[in-house]
Amino acid sequence: MAPFRAEHMGSLLRPQNLLDVRETIREKGVSAEEAGLSAIEKEAVGNVVKLQQDLGFKAVTSGEYNRTRFWGLMWDEFQGTTRLQDAEAAMFRLYHPDVVSLIEKDRKVMPGDSVIAGSKLTHSTAKSESNLHELKLVQQFVPESEWGNIKLTVITPAWFHMRYKQGRAYTPEAYASDAEYFKDVAKVYQDELALLYKAGLRNVQFDDPGLAYFCSDKFRDGWAADSDNIGTVDDLLDAYIGLYNDSISKLPADFHTGVHLCRGNFIGGRHFAEGGYDIIAKKLFTDLKVNTFYLEYDTSRAGGFEPLKFLPKDKNVVIGAISTKLPQLEDKEEIKQRIYKAADFIAEGSGQTREEALKRVSISPQCGFSTHESGYPLSEDDEKKKLALVRQIADEIWGEP
Repeated sequence: MAPFRAEHMGSLLRPQNLLDVRETIREKGVSAEEAGLSAIEKEAVGNVVKLQQDLGFKAVTSGEYNRTRFWGLMWDEFQGTTRLQDAEAAMFRLYHPDVVSLIEKDRKVMPGDSVIAGSKLTHSTAKSESNLHELKLVQQFVPESEWGNIKLTVITPAWFHMRYKQGRAYTPEAYASDAEYFKDVAKVYQDELALLYKAGLRNVQFDDPGLAYFCSDKFRDGWAADSDNIGTVDDLLDAYIGLYNDSISKLPADFHTGVHLCRGNFIGGRHFAEGGYDIIAKKLFTDLKVNTFYLEYDTSRAGGFEPLKFLPKDKNVVIGAISTKLPQLEDKEEIKQRIYKAADFIAEGSGQTREEALKRVSISPQCGFSTHESGYPLSEDDEKKKLALVRQIADEIWGEP
């Protein structure tokens, strides 16, 4: 059962023919059916699943080949959402890292397929199809006995809240407070996860850039200076932890949950967040009821391993020590020593030996290879070498999947 010793964060570089057909659909107004998207997508997913299997990865994904951006279409499929177009900057927290990067010169915001709750949020089994389609596509290329290993990445339930100014994630007609809004968000996530569980999913990774922003002094200072905010920035963190816990509260025991604290890996390998995990580690690791934390540790931006002392004995950590931003291959022995160092801090905090602590540690790249379909400054050969290095290090440290 997940997590496995060798993991990756979900997205992989897209093949050119898949990019081409999506561009044809987008630029020429051709329908997906006319462009032959279905067959090309199926072939591409089949190939990328085989790539992962050949490299020795158990928690295979679709490579996120069904998506343009890492958050996919799930929120568009919830009943009650309204898509924004040319939204005014006044709607947004302009100190929010990914909003900052998308502000245009005329003070309009490019929200990147951003939505708000225009009315009460509900889940529609008939409409919520993108995650299910993605899961079923991967299942076609994996033996049914291994379906439980398949990993589906899902965007954080707070994705379309944190970026907005106080009370602007929803219309006044929809919700009177964040608490009301969070209650319904949790309910639609419960319903979505139940739908996926019924279809065979047993392994979900929530992708959450927002949690990493709580490590950022710039974001914290921006929050403190924003007089519209209600409560402190740590009150917001508490609210998001509660939102997560409510969202996963009805999952069966055999459903593995993890959260990836993404520090930004957008077009061209750009990052959004800096700051060590120290300021949130104890609260996050203790209170957030997921099984596994996927943490980025590829550069000094993430700080040291000391916060891992707060990792409870019943939780796991996947150390993202291999960069998906740079083509240069890391030194194997150096990375192994970093993994041992991380385990030593876990052992210190939990009163365990290094060997005992290592049972709760895995290794991965720090982020996906293509969280946006345009990818990063790496070739497919670079990607394969990076994934093979992850697998080799895992074999040499643990000798197990």
